[in-house]
This record gives sequence, structure tokens and C-alpha cells, in this order.
Amino acid sequence: MPSDAPLSLLGGLTAAEFLRDYWQRKPLLIRGAFVDFESPLDPDELAGLACEEGVEARLVEEDGPDGPWQVSHGPFDEAVFGELPERDWTLLVQAADHYVPEVAELLEHFDFLPRWRLDDIMISYAPPGGSVGPHVDQYDVFLIQGLGRRRWQLGGRVPDDAPIIPGIDLRILERFTLEAGDDWVLEPGDMLYLPPGWAHHGLSQSDDCMTYSVGFRAPSADEAVTSFADFIGEGLPPSLRYADAGMTPPADPAELDDAALERMRRLILSTLDDPNQLAQWFGRVMTQPKYVDQLVPSDTPTDVDELVALLQEGEELLRSPGSRFAWRALDDDTATLFADGDGIACALPLARAVASDEPLNAELLAHEGAAELLATLYDAGSLTWAEEE
Repeated sequence: MPSDAPLSLLGGLTAAEFLRDYWQRKPLLIRGAFVDFESPLDPDELAGLACEEGVEARLVEEDGPDGPWQVSHGPFDEAVFGELPERDWTLLVQAADHYVPEVAELLEHFDFLPRWRLDDIMISYAPPGGSVGPHVDQYDVFLIQGLGRRRWQLGGRVPDDAPIIPGIDLRILERFTLEAGDDWVLEPGDMLYLPPGWAHHGLSQSDDCMTYSVGFRAPSADEAVTSFADFIGEGLPPSLRYADAGMTPPADPAELDDAALERMRRLILSTLDDPNQLAQWFGRVMTQPKYVDQLVPSDTPTDVDELVALLQEGEELLRSPGSRFAWRALDDDTATLFADGDGIACALPLARAVASDEPLNAELLAHEGAAELLATLYDAGSLTWAEEE
């Protein structure tokens, strides 16, 4: 997408302007980001989704029967919703885009950001007063008002060690100070962008309040270091060890001296400082599915000739809901296609096509190795036939 085209989604800003001035820097309120927005789900349909096995759902009651800010986890029985009070509770359904294609289509509006950075769309419903308390998220989020009205209050950027209320299953801030002017009521189609670490508090102002939260992946440093070390370690030979040939006699045999530490440091850095290995690890990490059990691998290997025949007859493959794809060039002709935490070498144009939103039909067979790649992805559960979906 051209970075110099004004976007109504961003209130007339270009993608370049938004990324330069707001992304991970400061909030942005966009009135009418989605013109004539129609919510893909209504509250009853969202409640029905929360009753489904395998769907991650939470119910937050500010004054629950077992105490304040009570959190219950799904799947729920339908009778639960008939027993709730008329106000002050919230239903949260994670990864709704994995189950409802019309919700997944919302992600197409955010193609000015790397696709592999997207995490999922969480939907919240709340009657009047419903809230999850003032809190902080450690990732970027776009909050789209889908139905009804929600009041958002911002408290500025807060430190990582900001105190939270103890003894509850939510990370609610003990202290929340409203920033002057950062207090708005959002209507359907309005959108609020929040960078990581920004305190915010959302309160339902209607009996049909539904908010779509588009969240982004951001591995923490501790997760990244541990994961990358494991990835590198799997490929290192056992013969690569600490060595100290040519050292001088120690002044004290019990001392751990600077020279020894420097040898260890060089050994570790020599194994980690490999851009190609980093790319292979990063591609796998950023395409890992949110829910591994959502992918359904084939019981038996796919016959490649049969797959080709089906495509030539007009059948089409689809990317499975929740599957993630990315690519990185290896040279001018080849690339690694990253799919759901795996990496497959293939022709560069083929990798780009599969990782895009292009149709997966017979036209792909013009690329060398396409049939074998599609069969591999189908067997892994990353692709499915349109009729199966």
C-alpha cells in the first residue's frame, strides 16, 4: 500500500505519518474511522461463541458473588447469562477472527502494518457500567467501537512497576489519574489507538456496548532470549565448548578472572551473532499459531497429483483460520516461507503469493514446486479446501 495516501481509517493521516508520529509513541482518536460500520456479531452471537468448546472467553463481574472483580473462564453454559445483573459486567472473547470470517476481514484494513505483527481480535460486550478496570497493555491495540457507546479515559504512560490491586485475577491499577482532555465517548465506527504501556479505562455507556480490540504481537525480551537460545542450541555440535588454550598461570586458582569471562563471552556471542539464523528463528516465532490445537493436520499424506487435479478442476485452497504466514528472501530467486511456526524453502514468488491474500488456485501451479508446497501446508493444517471450510 502507498505510504503517502491519506487514509480515512487514520483520520486522514498517511500510513507514513501515523507510523512516524503515533505508532508506539502516543494515542490517537479517530472519529468515523469505519464509515457506516456494521458489527459482524451482535451480543447474543458473541455469548453463543463464548459457550463453544475451545473458544477462550472470560466473564468479569465487578461485584461478583464470590468477591469484587470476579473472573470466570469459558466455555459457559447459556444459563449463566440469564443470571447476570443488569449492569457492571463484561464478556471477553479472544481471537474471534479465528471463528468468524467477517471479523477476520477487519484485519485487511490494517495492511499498513506488517501482517506478522498482528495477533488477534478480541471482542468485549458489556451492559451499562461494564468494565475490566483501569489497566495497562504491553502491546499496541486499536479499539474499534462496534455497537453502542463506550467511554474511554486515559491515564498516560505508566512505569512497569506501577502497583496493581492484589488478590484478584486482573491486573487493575491501584491508582489511575485521568490525563486532561483524554476522556471520550466512542460511537460505532470510532476507533482509538493506544501504544504499549498507556493506562486506560473503558466504561460501557449503553446496554449493547461491543468493542473490537485489534492486538499486536510483541515478544518480551526474556521470551525472545530464551526462545532464540533454544533454537540456536538445537543446532550446535557438542564439541563446541569453552576453551582456554594458551592461557597464563592464574595468580589465584580460585579466581574467576577477566580473561576467562572474555573467553566465555566470545563463545556465546559467536553462536548468537548470525543474522541468517536470527531470521529463521524470528520467522518461526512470529508465525506460531495462537492456538496450536486449532490446526488439524491430515491423517495421511496428500497425493500431489490429486491435489493438482482438484486445483485444475477449479477447486481452491484457503488459509486456515488462525494460520500465519510470512516470508524472507534467501537470494534473488529463493525464500523461506514461514507458516505456523515452520520454515520451508521455496521459490521467492511462490513464498510471496502464499503469504499474501491472493487466491490459492490453479494459477499457483505455474511456480516450480508449488504443488508439493501446497500439499505440505495442507497436511500440516495450514491450508484447507474451500468446501471443507
